[in-house]
Amino acid sequence: MKTDLPTESQTPPRLPESASAAPLPGPSAGRAFLVSIGRRSTSTKGSSDNLMTPLATPMLTLGSDPSCGLCLRDPAVSPRHARIESRGETWILRDLQSPTGVFVNDTRVNEAPLTDLDRIQIGETVLLFRSGDEDKNKLASKNQDWSLQLERLPSFAATDFPVLMTGPSGAGKEILANAIHSSSKRRKGAFVTINCSALSESLIESELFGHVKGSFSGATHDRKGAFEAARGGTIFLDEIGDLPLSLQPKLLRALENKEIRPVGSDRTIETDVRVLAATHKDLELMVQQGRFREDLYWRLNVCAIKPPALKNRMEDFTDLVYLFAKQMRVRLSHGAIERLREHSWPGNIRELKNVISRASAYFPGAHIQVEDIETLIDRPLMIAPEAFYVAEGTIPEDSSDTTGAGAIGAMSSGGRVMREIEREMIIRRLVANRGNQRQTAIDLGMPKSTLHDRLKTYSIDLNQIKQFA
Repeated sequence: MKTDLPTESQTPPRLPESASAAPLPGPSAGRAFLVSIGRRSTSTKGSSDNLMTPLATPMLTLGSDPSCGLCLRDPAVSPRHARIESRGETWILRDLQSPTGVFVNDTRVNEAPLTDLDRIQIGETVLLFRSGDEDKNKLASKNQDWSLQLERLPSFAATDFPVLMTGPSGAGKEILANAIHSSSKRRKGAFVTINCSALSESLIESELFGHVKGSFSGATHDRKGAFEAARGGTIFLDEIGDLPLSLQPKLLRALENKEIRPVGSDRTIETDVRVLAATHKDLELMVQQGRFREDLYWRLNVCAIKPPALKNRMEDFTDLVYLFAKQMRVRLSHGAIERLREHSWPGNIRELKNVISRASAYFPGAHIQVEDIETLIDRPLMIAPEAFYVAEGTIPEDSSDTTGAGAIGAMSSGGRVMREIEREMIIRRLVANRGNQRQTAIDLGMPKSTLHDRLKTYSIDLNQIKQFA
């Protein structure tokens, strides 16, 4: 009885040489992928415009011979070096008696089962094995430039290097941080977030590094900081641009030496944590101004990603609206969506989500029409806002602020109009919220730290706001 065995010659065209991932869906083992993260590139037979093209058989040979399913352009790789094949629910890696061997997670193997995020070294080429439904939680974009950045996330996740996320407030930096952590080998560890702008200078050191009993007034017992709480996992330092200059050397030491010293302690503790950082501020400018340490900047900026403002990725706008509308159980007419599209979205994705959330509260169960949109989007306050300035008279023309208000201040007469609109929106929400800054920041779709910067830039007096409210 003749048995038809799968052969690699049956495989369809696969990835172009420039691609970084080759999917390996076996009939029983499910979807799996190889991601090239080494120094040398990989090439495959044929060509395809897709980043991930499924193989027709549950077997893949890796080697330098062009006939291999995955051809590795690496002089240290044998013509037929190794093979990956599916056995039931498991993928198995086999060394085909190569002289230089096959390594999984830095251990030489003859044959080994593969699990998600295993690192495979063949010659000088390093591959990352991914299994499971990769598309389920994959971040994607129809914007070409942003899509190219998102393709780097699997490679970022495969390392322990720091990642610096910059870009405007509300663009999704915390979502990126969660995605990196969830796809990394540390995903079973804790994901600890510290907002550097939300804590006073006297407290942030204790929050980061912990303290010992009696180290300061109120320290009634020893306390672990974020670096210890995130041991084996990831720490996300949000608004890193607001970290006090006096604490930056201590963070630098934690990154370089992988050790921390709790407040009041005379001993150091080794750390085991991956650091991600984010800011909406221009750190390069802050370095030039002496407000952020250059050595810390370069230590954080190993891997970098910069999500664009929503207005610069409008190709994704409709998909984002549908996503949030589904989460909030909101129905919007086509005309309403097109009217939302015309908005400038200074608060980016956070503002869009807030608007859809507001729609679910204002119009529960209703089919939202074009005329309803005006109620959902904040408009400039039509009262005389000069009453709320500490120094009456002129509107601040410029500022040393680097969070966006300074950029607005650099504009000409058109910029003055934008400043007036933004100022009036802030005052309007502060009055409505009786001076509550946290709620005002939520309503405006911006972090509380950004609101603080705007209050300083526009010299808005909160005491007068509260009296007026």
